[in-house]
Amino acid sequence: MTTPTPLARVEGLGAAHSGTGHFWRQRVSAVALIPLSVWFMYAAVRLVGADRDAVVAFLHQPVNAIAMALFVVAALHHGVLGLQVVIEDYVHTEGWKITLFLLNQLLAWTLGAVSLFALVKIAL
Repeated sequence: MTTPTPLARVEGLGAAHSGTGHFWRQRVSAVALIPLSVWFMYAAVRLVGADRDAVVAFLHQPVNAIAMALFVVAALHHGVLGLQVVIEDYVHTEGWKITLFLLNQLLAWTLGAVSLFALVKIAL
């Protein structure tokens, strides 16, 4: 049983009930990034000093191409969620907030599309 104040009843203010989904998406992406980051560090260390042909051969293997795609998607998704929280907490002007949300999404989608396109081009 809730007892909202009369003002809250009139204005319809209360919990938006959207924070839980955001919280869980951030946690799931963080957990997914743990093994993917370990794989990425292994790949990066293995390929230090390698020529272009060795890197292409490495990413031409399906397991490595899929792991790289998953790493890119998870990292970008996690970054978008984190930056969204920073914008919500520290930007107080609605116009700037909306603009930064859009730029955040645009940057992530652009980086994701370019990265995945390059990966598919290399892997195939």
